[in-house]
Amino acid sequence: VQLQASGGGLVQAGGSLRLSCARSGTIFKIDRMGWYRQAPGKQRELVATITSGGSRNYADSVKGRFTISRDNAMNTVYLQMNSLKPEDTAAYYCKAEGFTDPWSARDYWGQGTLVTVSS
Repeated sequence: VQLQASGGGLVQAGGSLRLSCARSGTIFKIDRMGWYRQAPGKQRELVATITSGGSRNYADSVKGRFTISRDNAMNTVYLQMNSLKPEDTAAYYCKAEGFTDPWSARDYWGQGTLVTVSS
C-alpha cells in the first residue's frame, strides 16, 4: 500500500487549500484514514481522521475550518482547509490504518506535503 499526498502550497492567511491523499495497492481492510501535521521543531499531531463508516474527528485547533472527506472505497481522502492561519504552517502527512489480513493491523504513512501560510 502506498499513499500519495498532494495539494500543499503557499497561501495567504484567510485563504484555502485542499489536500488529497490517494491510496494504491491492495489491503484486506482499511478502518480509518487521516491527516497529521508536523511544524518545525514540534511533534507530529493529529489534524483530522475519518473512518470507513464516515465518523470524523478533528483537532480542536481546526474545528470549523477544516473538513475531511473520502470517497466510498476509501481510496482517496481529502482535507479542505479554509480560513488558514500562519500557525497551520506545517508538513501534512496522510495516514491509513487497516489490516493486511483479519488478524494483522498495520499503519501506513504517505510522504508529507508542505503547507505554508503567510501573514
